[in-house]
Amino acid sequence: MLDPLHLATLLLRVAVAASLASILSRFAAFQRMLMREERTLLQRCQLALSFAAPYATGVTLRVLNANYQALDLGVEGSLTAGIVGGYVSGLLAGVLISIPAFAHGELMSMPFFAGVGVLGGLLRDIAPEREDIWRFSPLISLNPKRWRQRSYQLRILYHLGCLFTIVSVELLRVSMTGIFTGGLVFKPDIWRGADPLTGFAICASSVFAVMLPLKIWNNARNEKKIEAQQLRLNEARLAALTSQINPHFLFNTLNSVSSLIRTDPDKARSVVYRLSSILRRLLRKTDNLTPLRDEIAFIDNYMTIEMVRFGDKLRFVKEIDPDTLDRLVPSMMLQPILENSVRHGLSSKVDGGTIRVRTTLAGGRLNLVIEDDGVGIPENRLATLFDQGIGVSNVNERLKVLFGEDYRMWIDSKPGEGTRTGIEIPDLTVVAEGELSTAG
Repeated sequence: MLDPLHLATLLLRVAVAASLASILSRFAAFQRMLMREERTLLQRCQLALSFAAPYATGVTLRVLNANYQALDLGVEGSLTAGIVGGYVSGLLAGVLISIPAFAHGELMSMPFFAGVGVLGGLLRDIAPEREDIWRFSPLISLNPKRWRQRSYQLRILYHLGCLFTIVSVELLRVSMTGIFTGGLVFKPDIWRGADPLTGFAICASSVFAVMLPLKIWNNARNEKKIEAQQLRLNEARLAALTSQINPHFLFNTLNSVSSLIRTDPDKARSVVYRLSSILRRLLRKTDNLTPLRDEIAFIDNYMTIEMVRFGDKLRFVKEIDPDTLDRLVPSMMLQPILENSVRHGLSSKVDGGTIRVRTTLAGGRLNLVIEDDGVGIPENRLATLFDQGIGVSNVNERLKVLFGEDYRMWIDSKPGEGTRTGIEIPDLTVVAEGELSTAG
């Protein structure tokens, strides 16, 4: 039976791990580092220092007072630093965390902690998807539908690998105390004379000491993503509103209306109605995701006004798969791309051209393609379009916030032939009030 004192010690270790993670997540600089998937060498070193400060403090307190062994999470901290930051962060964090123990005479602690940090970096690299490192859990879903998904099978194998690694590292530390005698490696008192049940509990506490910080930091990341997405949405709404109701746009639209009042009153009335629909849509509250049919209705109003302004020079063709109309897409995703096609692709072309929108479903993915036969984009500008093109970069960033790596956006253009923009996102539908489901 597990000794109550040992159980209290192990629970305290888990609580300390959760507390350290919560403290770190409160710092804005640490949050920014968590949000980055690709980091410079300097940023990796900064991340290692962020890990080293609290975890090395725990090691120091254990060295100064043997009664504080539950505060020593140096091994778990080194492994977690590697998982989050990669090889460099894991190696450097492991070295820094081990300094108090190394100075105390535990000379093997430094190479051991450094090696554990590098091992964490390896776990980061072999993850099937980058987000899988944040989803680590020893608990496995029993839903048979999920087991048939290839991505979930790979995720389970990866998580089992992480679980095996954490347990192996803990057992390796105990084995090293038998090889390197004389206190060269620290062995917690709880391991002395431990029975199998106690050993299992110790390994379980190590697993949770790694898992809980990842969960806490992932929650912090998700909160930042939601905030960023809301900011992107607000910026997109503001940008769309500004571009559509600026004096130049209103002047052209109202000028078209004034010309049509005498010659074609019905068409003038239609333009005013569509303009009012655009303004109402932009001014009312909009969710992050909206049914595609609403997005199509919005661009219909926009393109109708543009076709009145440009006359026969501008043609608009839709090839919409009826099955896609109830699928969810980011709000105001298509309009900035259409605006680019009109303003930069066709407005300067003498004989005008055609803009075509096509939607299809394939393999559980929603595909949207917007193409025009305008003047095209020069190759040197195409290479930096996602960084410098306001409309395109805004759409791309919002897709990144909403779907992480589970989307694709591409632009193909040839000068004199036209531009094609493609977007591929998960096939999402509303299954209940406030709930989303991947269709199919």
